[in-house]
Amino acid sequence: MDQLEQLKQMTSVVADTGDIDAIARFKPVDATTNPSLMLKAAQDAKYAHLLQTAKQQAEALGGSNAEILQNMTDQLAVLLGSEISQMIPGRISTEVDARLSFDTQATLAKARQLIEMYAKFGVGRERVLIKIASTWEGIQAAKVLEKEGIQCNLTLLFGFSQAKACAEAGVFLISPFVGRILDWHKARFPDQDFSGELDPGVASVSRIYRYYKTHGYDTVVMGASFRNIGEIRSLAGCDRLTISPALMQELSDSEEMLERRLSAENPQSDDQQAAVDEAAFRWQMNEDAMATEKLAEGIRNFAADQVKLETLLSKL
Repeated sequence: MDQLEQLKQMTSVVADTGDIDAIARFKPVDATTNPSLMLKAAQDAKYAHLLQTAKQQAEALGGSNAEILQNMTDQLAVLLGSEISQMIPGRISTEVDARLSFDTQATLAKARQLIEMYAKFGVGRERVLIKIASTWEGIQAAKVLEKEGIQCNLTLLFGFSQAKACAEAGVFLISPFVGRILDWHKARFPDQDFSGELDPGVASVSRIYRYYKTHGYDTVVMGASFRNIGEIRSLAGCDRLTISPALMQELSDSEEMLERRLSAENPQSDDQQAAVDEAAFRWQMNEDAMATEKLAEGIRNFAADQVKLETLLSKL
C-alpha cells in the first residue's frame, strides 16, 4: 500500500479542497472548504454553472443588494457542498462568514440558515459540519448548536486554551492548524530545527489529542493546514487529518512503511483536566502570542477572501 492508503487504515482522511475532481480522485471520507478554497473554485470555469445558479437563487429571494450578494455566497457554498456530499461517504464542512466571528447570535443565525439551505437540496444536517472560528463567541455559538443537533467544526484553532474550551463546550470536531503554527515559529526563529516531531504545530496537535483521549472527551481532533508530508506522517493515528490534493498525491507516490504516532489506547497526557471560563480563556489567549496573532490573522484573511468572492459574484 502507498502511504495515503496506509494512513487511511489508522486515520480518517479529509480533503482540504473545493475541487470536485480531486475529491473523486483521492476518495476521502469527508471534505472541508473555506472562503479561500471557495474563491479558488469560483475562478475555475468548470464551476461557472454553480455561480449562475447561486445568482439566480439569490435574486429570487430578493432583498437589498448587500443581502442578495450575501445570499449568493451562501448559495454557492451550499451548492458546492451539496455536489461534494454526493462524492464522499461522510461530512462536508461549510464555513460561517468570518466577519461574524465575534458575534454569537449572528453566528447562530447563519449556521441555522446554512442547515436549512442544505435541507432544500436533500442534504441532512447529519452530513454537514458548520465551520466556526475558535473565538470565545464562536465556541459559545457551537455549544448551543450542538445541543440543537447541528454539529460543528471549530477552525482557526492554534492554542491549547481554545482546545480546552471546545472540549468543555461539547464541540463535535476541532481543526488545529499545524502549518500556520510552524510558519509563526519559523518567522521568529529562522535558525531553529523544526523538522519531524520538533515541529511546533505537530507538538500542539499531539498535545491536544493526548489531552482529549486521557480525559475522555469525545471531540474529534482533525489536524489541518499542513506544509509538508512530514507533518502528516508525524500525526499518523490522529482522529482525522484534512489534507490538500497536492500532499495527498505525495503520500500516494510513496510506498515506505508509515508508522502510527498517535493512539487512543495509551495517550498519557501531562495536562491536568481543567474547565475554562471566559476570563480564563481570554487571559490564556493573551499569554499565547502565537495563538492570538494567528487567530486574528486567519479571521482577517478569510474575511478578505470572502469580500473578494463577493466582488467576483457581483460582476456576474
